Amino acid sequence: MLKRIRRFLKEYREFSFAATAAIIGAGLDLGGLDTAAHWVLAIAAGIVAIPLAVDMVKTLRSGHFGIDVLALTAIVTSIILGEYWAAIIIVLMLTGGESLEDYAEKRAKNELTSLLAHRPKKAHLVKGRKTTDIRVSTITVGDKLSVLPGEVIPVDGIILEGTTSINEATITGESVPLTKAKGDEVLSGAINIDGVITIKALHTAADSQYEQIIKLVRNATNGQSPFVRLADRYSVPFTAISFMIAGAAWFISGDAMRFLEVLVVATPCPLLLGAPIAIISGMSRASKNGVIIKTGTALEQLAAIETIAFDKTGTLTQGLPVVDSVKTYNKFTKEEVIKAAAALEQNSNHILAKAITDYAVKQKIKVQGAKQVTELAGHGLQGRISGKTVLAGHRNLIAEASIEIPANIKAEDFKQTVTYVAIGNQLAGIVTFTDKIRHEAKGMFRRLRKAGVKKFALITGDNEATAVAVAQQLNITDVYPDCLPGQKMTAIEEMTAPVAFVGDGVNDAPVLTTSDVGIALGARGSTAASETADVVIMHDDISRVATSVEVAKRTMFIAKQSVLIGIVISIGLMVAFSTGKFTAVQGALIQELVDVIVIVNALRAHGSFRAKA
Repeated sequence: MLKRIRRFLKEYREFSFAATAAIIGAGLDLGGLDTAAHWVLAIAAGIVAIPLAVDMVKTLRSGHFGIDVLALTAIVTSIILGEYWAAIIIVLMLTGGESLEDYAEKRAKNELTSLLAHRPKKAHLVKGRKTTDIRVSTITVGDKLSVLPGEVIPVDGIILEGTTSINEATITGESVPLTKAKGDEVLSGAINIDGVITIKALHTAADSQYEQIIKLVRNATNGQSPFVRLADRYSVPFTAISFMIAGAAWFISGDAMRFLEVLVVATPCPLLLGAPIAIISGMSRASKNGVIIKTGTALEQLAAIETIAFDKTGTLTQGLPVVDSVKTYNKFTKEEVIKAAAALEQNSNHILAKAITDYAVKQKIKVQGAKQVTELAGHGLQGRISGKTVLAGHRNLIAEASIEIPANIKAEDFKQTVTYVAIGNQLAGIVTFTDKIRHEAKGMFRRLRKAGVKKFALITGDNEATAVAVAQQLNITDVYPDCLPGQKMTAIEEMTAPVAFVGDGVNDAPVLTTSDVGIALGARGSTAASETADVVIMHDDISRVATSVEVAKRTMFIAKQSVLIGIVISIGLMVAFSTGKFTAVQGALIQELVDVIVIVNALRAHGSFRAKA
């Protein structure tokens, strides 16, 4: 207990000094040494006020005029008029308010920082029949690892042996345990509940999901809140009103004490504390719902969003397309088309590449290696097989290679995603895919419309027929098909701001940066997308986009509400204290209660929201 008290006093030196001085002064005062008490209080108020005054002057010199002037004026006026108790209480209020803010921040960040405590530190490396404990940081891709019941999974991996239940709550926000068996992937940071499993490492510790989350959390925790701006919006009129009421009270009464009595209840802690606490609370609540909002600025912008654009594959759809049909041309067979396409696609991480290679395996087609394989962003792949140039990808890739596409083959005829395959300067085939819309997508759009989002757009690299078919099912009015990454950015820039973009792939990274708010699906999406986005959805659930918007809007509402509550109460108190019926000391004490009211209200952003189904 004593250690905690000493740590508190060390952390809040100004607060403890002011409190100690006040206690000494009170003791002297009660003991009858009135003059000595006043000297102690005057010196204490002056010394403690100096660093506060220096900070305020720096703020004023930076161009942020307003609420700091009130506090400084109240302290100086108190000392000049001999109201040392009032000066001490104001100082206590300011420094104590900072202490309360720090406490509230620590409480609000609990969900964000608890991740660090569960970071896996060791792993059981399996080599033959021997198991050795190693540091997680030394794990390499392909290592076999044993995970015992109750242990944290050290790296992303795939189960080679065993069946178990996995708790992924710290990763995705999903509280219901998931059953995992041989062939299933498991994420680092998840807890192995009841079975012994052997996994093969798919990533190193640094590249695994848990470390990516920790990185995002640190960014969110260290992100600069924009709510100084929110306070500044009200500070100038609030300061002007305060000085007008105080000046009028002095002018009418002829008593300078009235000026002080009004300013004491006009001190700006509600403006300084309410909004920052609300934003940190909101970010923490979002984290608890599987959404990492990296900065306060992102949360503020997200609350103002009226237009949201979506990528299609892997975002609005399940992202697990399968080959639906293979059409052949120029006497090529289906086997030749798939064999050539799979030879190129086995070098790609694209979701359609996996569908083609999986189809080749399913059809027992032996795939040979391709040489000189290059990936053309947004177009497809090019390589050489048996001395022939092979192309697989977008229609434009084939056209730009001057390969003839029969006139009867029109892009608009395909209502599905397609890959064109050319072998030796001839169109060999067209592979079509099917990909179902996520089951939670329609509910998400319902919630977004209810939250105030007015316009939706679909921006995709797929052809128009495919894009329109998806858009119609989800009542999306604006469709931008056949878009390369650069064209996606142009589409976003042409929309009326503020605009959010939701995506998951590497090619979405540029547009996630361009949009006012970039939202990445981090559970299955690329690291590049997560790193460039402002908001990361950690659960493989598109409905969390609606959750992020709902949390942001509610947080901003509570933040503004907290500020306005403080302003309204303060103005009411100023009017009451202008009558001269109350002392400056009483005003300073009452103002502290206002701070508590504002802080308690701001903390509602942390615990009052529940994600809707």
